[in-house]
Amino acid sequence: MNLADVIDGLIEAPVVTSFSRVGYAVRKRVDDWRPSWTYDMRDRTVVITGPTSGIGEAAANAFARLGATLVLVARNESKVSELAERLSRDFGNDRISTVLADLGDVDMVREAGRRIAGEHDRVDVLVHNAGSLFNDRRTQPDGTETTLAVHVVGPFLLTGVLLDSLEEGSRVITMSSGGMYTVPLTVGGIEMDPSSYKGATQYALAKRAQVTLNEMWAERVRRVRFHAMHPGWVDTPGVEDSLPGFHRLVGPVLRTPSQGADTMVWLAADPEPGTSSGRFWLDRRVRDIHKLARTRRSDTPERRGRLWEWVSARAGWDLR
Repeated sequence: MNLADVIDGLIEAPVVTSFSRVGYAVRKRVDDWRPSWTYDMRDRTVVITGPTSGIGEAAANAFARLGATLVLVARNESKVSELAERLSRDFGNDRISTVLADLGDVDMVREAGRRIAGEHDRVDVLVHNAGSLFNDRRTQPDGTETTLAVHVVGPFLLTGVLLDSLEEGSRVITMSSGGMYTVPLTVGGIEMDPSSYKGATQYALAKRAQVTLNEMWAERVRRVRFHAMHPGWVDTPGVEDSLPGFHRLVGPVLRTPSQGADTMVWLAADPEPGTSSGRFWLDRRVRDIHKLARTRRSDTPERRGRLWEWVSARAGWDLR
């Protein structure tokens, strides 16, 4: 074990140092990161969901700056149009387009995927970044709890519809959260009922499902590189609105959106992530998806199989 590994281990143990801007700053220095702005993505097509604020907007800025052909998938037409215009103006990139879709609406997701596939010969990078945390329980027209629809069902379906566009070595990157460490893998209890609903817990359950599905995609589709990550604690509008108490408590040590997006951009642009699949990352290093024995015990082959069946049924799509 080298000195950088020792330092990383010391930072990783306490959550505060690992997830805050402290962990980001120390790891960036000891691992001597290549600056994200030095990559060239002019030959790559990147599709990113949820690009109009926070981490997604920071990543969209980075991809536009690196010259990628960029497809912005969002539900707010005015916001995403303004973003596309600004990115083109700021970075001189005229290969930026928009697609409207609410990730919680399977019909819109299916149509968005078909449109992207029809307009682009291939997709080199698909970034599942769209997300939301609701403090009150909401459901989609088909009855699916909305947090799960946006974070789990929609991304699963979009990946499926675009699967033929993802060529050998293409990358699918899922933005998860460190909150998933607190909950076990469950299928029967994945949708919290109204009497016990807690927005943060439902969000964590969705994020746990995301990292599990990331590993399952990697096992089932070998030609594509699947990676999930968590950005640490980031100062975004979503965090401030949904978790105001947490935001007030740790505000001084929250990461900037650009810091939260760094590993996402690195996973999309650097050669190293192209050599593996099914990994979970924080600050450009592979991490275990479990920190607690009880969550590890919950992660059984039987539950994994049931999770895939559940999400494929809700999405109306499965591998042929």
